[in-house]
Amino acid sequence: MRRLRFDYSMEIAYTEPVEECHYTIKCIPPHTARQCMEKAQIVIRSCRGEHTMTEEIFPVEEADGPCKGTDSFGNRFVYGKVSSVHDRFLFRATGLVTVGSADSETMDREGILPVYRHPYGLNLPGEGLKAYFASLRLSEEMSDYEKSVELMHRLYRDFSYGKDVTDVTTTAEEAWQLGKGVCQDYAHILIALCHMAGIPARYVAGMLVGEGYSHAWVEVLCQGRWYALDPTNDMLVTDAHIKLGVGRHAADCMINRGVICGGGSQRQTVNVIVTPV
Repeated sequence: MRRLRFDYSMEIAYTEPVEECHYTIKCIPPHTARQCMEKAQIVIRSCRGEHTMTEEIFPVEEADGPCKGTDSFGNRFVYGKVSSVHDRFLFRATGLVTVGSADSETMDREGILPVYRHPYGLNLPGEGLKAYFASLRLSEEMSDYEKSVELMHRLYRDFSYGKDVTDVTTTAEEAWQLGKGVCQDYAHILIALCHMAGIPARYVAGMLVGEGYSHAWVEVLCQGRWYALDPTNDMLVTDAHIKLGVGRHAADCMINRGVICGGGSQRQTVNVIVTPV
């Protein structure tokens, strides 16, 4: 168990001025059996050229502190509107989390469990993934947990990491056909394989110790508890991982979503730093 300090920043630069922006930010680590958020703060800022047009600060001083909303998957978020004309939108989330206090989490929302039992959206398998799953021939004597870990090992062996070959809209089947992808693709494929094995599974968005980008992994439900697997690194999730949100697939727990008026095209710059305290 250890304490981790995180700093998640995103800047969106627009080619044309934005007249109005409605945003939702899901970057508040939840309090679970495995992790406890000690404090966090989210700063939202819009700029025109070098000038700050608006700034709003959302302090979240404790795990159950105030925030503006919770979605149907239990992810906490802040939301708002920027009415002044701007060409850059920035947000920065910082905080402190204690991680690794347990190896699994309880199933605290049974009513939503059915949505994690069946393929949906980006993790729908096609003929290629169905044929691959059939070739794996998992032993019926294995527990669901053992099957999940074995599926992770097989995927790591048979799929390759590769940047810039997929994007946020790439499905599990499309990534499998390409033979390579990033953490989002590993997670979608493993979820598809677990579903075909009859194991409830869900997508997790989060952060990993180091500097770079956000990360994604999978939680599987075995004997009433959620166990976290990181298929990109072929490992069980450790005290180096901070969870931010869960859902059926990546679109359910996107860090930033919004609607804008104007803006033209946009360029996103993301930087994530997680360091042990």
